[in-house]
Amino acid sequence: MRFEGSFLGDAARLHPEDRLECGICWWVYDPASGDDLRRVPPGTAFADLPEDWCCPGCDNPKQRFMKCPA
Repeated sequence: MRFEGSFLGDAARLHPEDRLECGICWWVYDPASGDDLRRVPPGTAFADLPEDWCCPGCDNPKQRFMKCPA
């Protein structure tokens, strides 16, 4: 599903330091922190997350995340 504000599943639209927010529960993925729950180390860009990665807050797929304003 595609919606306004999302990166539309296109990793080329993302910078390695971009933070992205879940469109359902508002959990924020920050590459500087990674994701302890899913064992993603700090420094991992959102575009480099595995395809099956999902939101640790609600299991929303990564394609449903939106870029946070700078």
